[in-house]
Amino acid sequence: MSKELIKDLNLRPTSLKDYVGQKNIVHNLSIFIDAAKKRGAPSEHILFYGPPGIGKTTLSYIIANELKGDLRITSGAAVERSGDLAAILTNLKDGDILFIDEVHRLPKTVEEMLYPVIEEYALDIVLGKGPAARTVRLNVPKITIVGATTKLALLSAPLRDRFGLILRLDYYTEDEMTEIVKRSASLLHLPIKEQAIKEIAKRSRRTPRIANRILKRARDLFEVNKETVIDEEVLKKLFTMLEIDERGLGNVDIKYLNLIAVKFQNQAVGVDTISMSMSEDKRTIEEFIEPYLLQLGFIKKTSRGRIVTPKGLKHLNIQSSQGSQAPLL
Repeated sequence: MSKELIKDLNLRPTSLKDYVGQKNIVHNLSIFIDAAKKRGAPSEHILFYGPPGIGKTTLSYIIANELKGDLRITSGAAVERSGDLAAILTNLKDGDILFIDEVHRLPKTVEEMLYPVIEEYALDIVLGKGPAARTVRLNVPKITIVGATTKLALLSAPLRDRFGLILRLDYYTEDEMTEIVKRSASLLHLPIKEQAIKEIAKRSRRTPRIANRILKRARDLFEVNKETVIDEEVLKKLFTMLEIDERGLGNVDIKYLNLIAVKFQNQAVGVDTISMSMSEDKRTIEEFIEPYLLQLGFIKKTSRGRIVTPKGLKHLNIQSSQGSQAPLL
């Protein structure tokens, strides 16, 4: 794979100095990593938590790069048995980084097997069954485990407390998103107007992953239509195709707001009712649609259900006056 293609597929920064946003986390990690280097010992284990797409995996790459170790990536759901964990650990070496995404999904037996690995760099394996069973302790490489989760509350207290550094990542500001889009456009060698950069940043739901996705689709349109520059006209076509409005809301978001505001006349509606009415999975509603609407202040959760706020109702009226409102249900 060529260097250009690798850069095209991966827009992640490789060092803390190149990382945009999350200033407090970058500062803490900088001190944490420098201290580990001076001690000449593996760093303590790190836990990141926060919404999806805002840099947890990217920071794990940076930690591995800064500590000069190799990065091995897995997920809590993928490590189903204790043997899976043993296989991963035996293929690592001193100084490596093991990144466990969605760490809260580790099975209980695997989680308990991880405790001595975190505390003592040791792996306890049970051989045999019944009265003849015995435990053998194996030494494992002195690695750093980086866990990531979108749901800190689902992480058991014994596992959570074993991490030496727990950091929360939050959504980015619009200025930070503008800087991220500008950096990505430069890496992709895309000619783009400043106002177009700001428009992408404004519609990216304050999430770098979404911003880069929009930018790559803008590049597709730029190349297919043989444009000379990505400007507001190109983006106008793109956002119409992608059904993204000026606040980053998609068709499903507008459908959600219309469901509560119009069909249920903005009476409190429970998430189960919303899920059935929209034919969407309950987790999709709670984890993908609602978080950003809450951030915008467009909806409010009450003891009786969800309602659209005056701010959200105003946005629907703007949508309607522009003729881009989703069909009423």
